[in-house]
Amino acid sequence: MKIHGLQKMTLLDYPGKVACTVFFGGCDLRCPFCHNGDLLDAGAPAVMDDGELLSFLEKRRGLLEGVCFTGGEPLMRPELPELCEKIKALGYPLKLDSNGFRPALLRDLIDRGLIDYAAVDIKNSPERYPETAGRPGLDLAPLYETVALLKEGRIPYEFRTTVVAEFHDDSSFPAIGELIRGADRYFLQKFTDRETVLFAGLHSPSPEDMKRWADLMRPYVKEVGLRGVD
Repeated sequence: MKIHGLQKMTLLDYPGKVACTVFFGGCDLRCPFCHNGDLLDAGAPAVMDDGELLSFLEKRRGLLEGVCFTGGEPLMRPELPELCEKIKALGYPLKLDSNGFRPALLRDLIDRGLIDYAAVDIKNSPERYPETAGRPGLDLAPLYETVALLKEGRIPYEFRTTVVAEFHDDSSFPAIGELIRGADRYFLQKFTDRETVLFAGLHSPSPEDMKRWADLMRPYVKEVGLRGVD
């Protein structure tokens, strides 16, 4: 199984844990602001295979407290459940980052006890979702199913939005709030331009906008937080 990147230690990606982050290539969305544009192609060169990853994790037992899967979209990989089983057998909790468009696969992992935390991106209001995800005509039914699944509360979870000045405004967040109403936690993450972003010329929102939009979300979600804002 191809592994397209490995961050050997992070204090940010898995809340409350010292973790490593495993990157998988391939994604079914084309968000213009994607930080990992180089990972959209599942056929891109791999940095290691699953055997090498498991060897790394074996050596780091007692030092790392968790493993985060991100992408790309990890749920596109049919081998993922088997890899989850092997990592869980080493004693690691697993966090999954997902775009939320493969609810049946997410449910299977939860049913089998193979993931311990899920973070699902909410790109924008339903009206602007296809534009923001880079997929005209995108069917949002799978996303609604994922939201309902996580709100069952069977594992800890968060919803999060990468906030981009060109895609988000005051009308975005009440609509996002209705989409995830009653959720446990939601984070607004400030977009930061990088060389790997899929499209150039996008901008970060101001701290004042970020704080105002967080306030707009508070009537809908139990816990609202900001990331990347001083």
